[in-house]
Amino acid sequence: MRKEVWFGISLMAAVVILVFVLMPPPSQMTNGHLGLLMLAMICVGIMLGFPTAFTLMGMGVFFAWLAYRSVDPATAVRRVLDLFVQRTYGVMSNDVLIAIPLFLFMGYLVERAQLIDRLFKSLHLATARIPGALAVATIVTCAIFATATGIVGAVVTLMGLLAFPAMLKAGYNVKVAAGAITAGGCLGILIPPSVLLIVYGAVAGVSVVQLYAGAFLPGIMLAGLYIGYIIVLAAWKPHLMPPLAASERVVELPVWAKTQARHGSNALTGLFRALRRGDNVGVAKRTVLGQLFVTLVPALFIAAILGVTYRMTTAPEVEASTAGLIQAGGLVAAPAQERELSTGLIGGAESEETETGAKDSPAEVLKEATPVEAGIEKGAKESPGAAPPVESKSAGAPAEHQARLPVPLWLWIAFGVGIALIAVLYRLWSWERLEVFKMLLSSFFPLALLIVAVLGSIVFGLATPSEAAAVGGFGGVVLAAIYRFIGNWRATGAGGASRGGVFWKTTKQLGNIVKESSFLTAKTSAMVCWLFVGSGIFSAAFALLGGQEVIEKWVLSMEMTPVQFMILAQVIIFLLGWPLEWTEIIIIFMPIFIPLLPHFNIDPLFFGLLVALNLQTAFLSPPVAMAAFYLKGVSPPHVTLNAIFAGMMPFMGIQVIALILLYLFPGIGLWLPHLLYR
Repeated sequence: MRKEVWFGISLMAAVVILVFVLMPPPSQMTNGHLGLLMLAMICVGIMLGFPTAFTLMGMGVFFAWLAYRSVDPATAVRRVLDLFVQRTYGVMSNDVLIAIPLFLFMGYLVERAQLIDRLFKSLHLATARIPGALAVATIVTCAIFATATGIVGAVVTLMGLLAFPAMLKAGYNVKVAAGAITAGGCLGILIPPSVLLIVYGAVAGVSVVQLYAGAFLPGIMLAGLYIGYIIVLAAWKPHLMPPLAASERVVELPVWAKTQARHGSNALTGLFRALRRGDNVGVAKRTVLGQLFVTLVPALFIAAILGVTYRMTTAPEVEASTAGLIQAGGLVAAPAQERELSTGLIGGAESEETETGAKDSPAEVLKEATPVEAGIEKGAKESPGAAPPVESKSAGAPAEHQARLPVPLWLWIAFGVGIALIAVLYRLWSWERLEVFKMLLSSFFPLALLIVAVLGSIVFGLATPSEAAAVGGFGGVVLAAIYRFIGNWRATGAGGASRGGVFWKTTKQLGNIVKESSFLTAKTSAMVCWLFVGSGIFSAAFALLGGQEVIEKWVLSMEMTPVQFMILAQVIIFLLGWPLEWTEIIIIFMPIFIPLLPHFNIDPLFFGLLVALNLQTAFLSPPVAMAAFYLKGVSPPHVTLNAIFAGMMPFMGIQVIALILLYLFPGIGLWLPHLLYR
C-alpha cells in the first residue's frame, strides 16, 4: 500500500481514537458532546473521500434532527426541513458570492487567451542571466497569472504544460522543478482576486475589498521569498539548475536595431542619436520615435507610481462623518422564523443556544459592515469596505484646500530608490534588453490592463467586487477574441486568406472558448454554493447542540494571551491543511474561531490574512495536496508523485517563514488597507 494511503488511514485512526478517549460514556453525553462528535465525524468522512458539501448537509440534518427531537419529537422533522430551506435561501441571496462565478469565468477565459505562454517565453529571456532562470520565470509567471485568476488548478496545469518540459529538458532536478511549479501555482490562493478571500470575507463578515488590499504585499513577499530561495539554491548547487545554454539566450534583433547596434550598445543613447541625426541613420523617424517611447515606458511607470504615492501619503487628514450612517444587514441573514425553531432547547440555555445558532453559522455570521451615507449623490455607489464620504477636520475649507502633510522619511527613501533604479536600468539598457522588454510589453500589458481595471476599481472604491468581476469577465472575452484574431491572422493572413474568413474562424473559436469557460465556471460555482449550503446547515446544528459554547469555554478556561491563542489557532489550521482542503477549513472551522476573536482583541482582517497565507499548505501538503495531483496529471510518466511531494517540502518551510514574518510585522498586511481606508 502506498505511503500516502497509510498516512491518511493513520490520521483517521488518530481522530477515532481521540474521540473514544476524550468522549464521556453515552449515558453522560450532553448536546455539546454530540456537537464535538459531529465535528470529528465530518473530518473522518471527508478523509474517507465522501463529497464535502453533501457530507456537511447529511451530518447537519441528522444532528439538527437529534437536537430538535430532544425538545419536541413531533415537530423535529418539520423544523429540520424549515432549517434546510432557510439556510439554502440565505446562501442564494448572498450578494458577495456573485463575484465568485464572475472571477472564475474571467480566469478560465484568460487561461485560454494564449497570453501565459507568450509571457513565460518573455520572462524566460528576461531572466536568462539569473541563476535558476527557468524556475524564477516560472514563479513570476505564476504570480502574474494568479493576479488575473484565483484558480489554482488552472495555473498549475498550464505551467506544468509550459514550464515543466522546458525545465526537464534544461537538466533541472525533478524535485526542484516540481516544487517551483506547485508553489508558484498556489500563489492564487493568496494574491487577489482570490476566491478564498471572498469565501473568508463572507464567512467572517470582513470586507472583501480590505482583504484584497491587505493580501497584495503578503503575496508579493511570499513570491519574493520563493524567488530568493531558487536563486540561492541555484548559486549554491548549480547542478540542480544548470545555466541556460548560450543558444537559448540569444535575442534576435530587427534589421534597423542591428544597424544601430554597430554605433553603440546602449539603446537609449542610440535612439537619441538616431533622432538627432534624422534620416541619415537609415531608419524612419517614426520608427525611432516609437522605439524611444517604448524605451521610456519604465521611467514613466516608476514616476507615475511615485507621484500617486506622494499624493496619497501627503493628502490632508480627514475624518468620516457619521451623520446619517446606517449599517447594512447580514449578507446571509437567517430568517427570523429560524430563531423560533430552537425555542425550548434543553440545557437551561435555550435563548443563548438559539442566538448562537443564528449568529455563529456561516449563514448568519456573514455580516459585512458596509457604511452607506443617506445623502449620497444620485447614482453613486460605494464598494464594501470603502471609506464613506469624508468631511475635513477644519470646519471651513474642504480637504483639498488644506495644507498637505509633510513628506515622511520613507517616501524620500522611495524617491531615491526610484531614481537609482531608473539610472541603473538605462545604464544597462542594451538593444537586446529593448527587444525583450517589447516582448514583455506585448504579452503582459493587455493582462496588466485587465488586472488594473478589476483590482484597481475594487481597491480604490470605484466598484464592488461583483461589479469589477463582471468587468473582468467582459475583458477576458475581449482579450481572448483579440489574441485569437491576431493568431489566426498571422497563421493564415500571409497565405492570402480574406479578413472575413479570419473573422469567422475567430468567432467560432471564441464561441467554443466561452462555452468551455461557462461550463467550467458553472461546475466550480455550484461546488462553492453547495459548500455554503452544507456549511449553513452544519454550523446551525453545531450551534444548536452547544458545540460552539463548549469550545469557547474550553479555550477561555486556559486563560491564554492573545499571542498564545493566535499561535494555537494557526498551528491547528496548519495541521488541518494536511488532511483537508482550504474549502473545508474555511467553511467548517472558521465559524468556530471567528467568535473567539473579540475575546482576544484580534482584528478579523489580520486573522484572515494569516489564515490565507497559512492555507497555502492545504495545496502543498500530502495526502490531499491537490497541486501535486494537478501537476502529476500533465507530467511525463517517469515523474512520480513522491518526487513532487518531496519538491514541495522546502516551499512549505518558506510559507512558515512568511507566516512568522507577517505575524511579527503586521504592517505588511495592514499598511495598504489603512492607507486606503483610514
